[in-house]
Amino acid sequence: MNAIRSFGSGVGNAPRRAKELGPMGVLKAVGNAFAPPPAQAEDGRDQWPSRTSFVLACMGGCAGMGNLLRYPSVVYNNHGLQWYIPYLMCVFLIAIPVLVLEIAIGNAYRGGSVVAYNSINHRLKGTGLAMLYIGFVVGPYFVVNLAWIMTYFRYSFHSPLPWKDDSTAFYEKVVGLNPVPKPGEFTDGNAEIVSWVQYRGITVIGETVGWTIFTWFLVWVSIFRGAGLTGRVVYFTMGLPIVVTIILIGRCCSLPNAGEGVKLYFATWRSGPLADGRLWQTACGQVFFSTGVGFGYFTSYASYNQKHSNAVVDSILVVSSNVLFENIAAFAVFGVVGFLGMYPDPENPVGGFSIGFLTLPAAIVEMPAPNLWAVLLFFTLMVLGYSSAFAMLDAVVTLIMDAQPKWNRTLVVTGAVLISFALSIPYCTQFGYYLLSGIDRWTSDVALVFVVWAECVCSMVVYRWRDVVEQVGMPSFALYNFGYFGGQIIGITIAHTVGAPWGAVAGFVIFIFGTVSSVSIGKKPDSSPPGFWGKNVFLERFWYNAFYSGNQLRRDLNVIVGQGKNWSIPVVWSGILRYIAAPALAIVFGFSYPNFYKLRNDPLHVMGFGVGHIALLLIFCGFIMPKWFDVFIPPSRRGEGNVLYGANVAADPKQMEKNAELEMARKHGQEDLLARGHGSHVHAHNDMLSSSSSNERADQKVATDFSREQSAL
Repeated sequence: MNAIRSFGSGVGNAPRRAKELGPMGVLKAVGNAFAPPPAQAEDGRDQWPSRTSFVLACMGGCAGMGNLLRYPSVVYNNHGLQWYIPYLMCVFLIAIPVLVLEIAIGNAYRGGSVVAYNSINHRLKGTGLAMLYIGFVVGPYFVVNLAWIMTYFRYSFHSPLPWKDDSTAFYEKVVGLNPVPKPGEFTDGNAEIVSWVQYRGITVIGETVGWTIFTWFLVWVSIFRGAGLTGRVVYFTMGLPIVVTIILIGRCCSLPNAGEGVKLYFATWRSGPLADGRLWQTACGQVFFSTGVGFGYFTSYASYNQKHSNAVVDSILVVSSNVLFENIAAFAVFGVVGFLGMYPDPENPVGGFSIGFLTLPAAIVEMPAPNLWAVLLFFTLMVLGYSSAFAMLDAVVTLIMDAQPKWNRTLVVTGAVLISFALSIPYCTQFGYYLLSGIDRWTSDVALVFVVWAECVCSMVVYRWRDVVEQVGMPSFALYNFGYFGGQIIGITIAHTVGAPWGAVAGFVIFIFGTVSSVSIGKKPDSSPPGFWGKNVFLERFWYNAFYSGNQLRRDLNVIVGQGKNWSIPVVWSGILRYIAAPALAIVFGFSYPNFYKLRNDPLHVMGFGVGHIALLLIFCGFIMPKWFDVFIPPSRRGEGNVLYGANVAADPKQMEKNAELEMARKHGQEDLLARGHGSHVHAHNDMLSSSSSNERADQKVATDFSREQSAL
């Protein structure tokens, strides 16, 4: 009864309350009811409504059209259970370790990818920025892809379905493949370019532009209020597609002869392809791209988590759910494969676009109630893809809001959406599909692979590198890393120019030479490594060069993410990233240049190749000239990646927490609180920001003395 009276009282007071608020106040109140502002963490940063919201948002970022289209096409071309050997190895040795890194640093350092990597080392700002650059490049053409799906969705209400007679012709009409470009020519042996590929169609396709505007509006609606609204949207963007996908699986697997397709998927074994390097490369690429690492949104999302979130378990949940979803969803496609009597042809592999826009629509036409199944299919593809689109743009918005916390988030999101829409326009033309192919291929093969490689090696080599130099000396440190990086670069170069076996031998020889030389000439460390590694001076030198940076990063992150009942980041994590994931990614990256050589007479592929290399330029510029990127870092946090603690001394997380609180206080205009409560901290922090060489030497001496005192204790 009390609840009823309270409700009645609220309704009765509504007119009076509306009069008090005025028209704009009422509009704001209604907006807050449907899109409430996010909750605030202890340090003042926006926070997810719940842990479930965070996990679902991460799942939405990595679970997209690639799970329902690209993955089945890859498995179809490499049919057989042998596929799961390299696939699952890549899941455990690449996907999960890299995701643990991205989520843990976002949670621990309370910032997006640029702020987080600056906290690892001030020279890694370019690495964090390159991750966001990739998402900003991919977002515009990804949304146009969704616009094509929406065009199919609209036509799904037509009866009969317009692709019934010729699905290929309808597909070409939607994406604008006509007129066909004039192919270019090479001289014999591809030595020189005779003529360039010529694209004749430049007309803008109006319907594609319209659906692109609609999709970008959905992105704006989903992220303009921050984590509070996004945390509610993801329940829809992940929950509904899962339900619809289960329905599609049931229908597709009940088609006549669907069992033949399922046998091809899950009841075939071919051991021969395991000896082919292309299978391993394909598996690595699929796991890498479907997981979604390297775009920066996992770090951004994790920065809105509670202070001591369980980063390791969250990473395992996200990757495991992604693996489970794409493997279960593949049953729908293989049911259609059996129904259509398809069988893999090594000479004509099937692509993800063919599965989504040709194979599945052709099968739907043959089903009872085809319009219903067409609507469900393209609606599911749209929702899955759109959750990835707003994740990529949200990471860019986080960068801006971290750097300028006083700016209005709604205006920032609006500006980012308008710029992204403008970048989408070229993909809405008759040559848009070809432009998409060129940009997508080299953004993925060059930029994305290199950025994640840089994540792995930089965090495991550059983090607190001065501690290593202090213990073993600069010559030893330089020689070891010459062997590590030189072995990868020279080995892969020889593999492509001479042969794979020779490349492997050369890479290992260079690495062993660097290792032996560094161990031989290094000085005796002052602080002994743990356990086995402290038995003699050679093991001590090797441990510092090979494992110290990654192990110390693990220890420092565990201070935040490994508290209480949380799972700690395991000891093997840093070794997997540096010595398994990074070399594997380097090998995949090495295939990019020979592949581009065959397409260098296509202007759109040349453009895509250049766009991909901008990410590499950002990484190198950030490393060489880190102050160029200080504009993206809040003033109170610019010195975090340049602090000296001393070997084996844990970092001080409270210092980073105070820095984050300073920025949030400035955001809310609480300068008086800064003056009273943090005055001493501000002075201390200004001292820390000093970058003169004399101060650096003094700080290093203090850190060395402190380290020796700790060792003596």
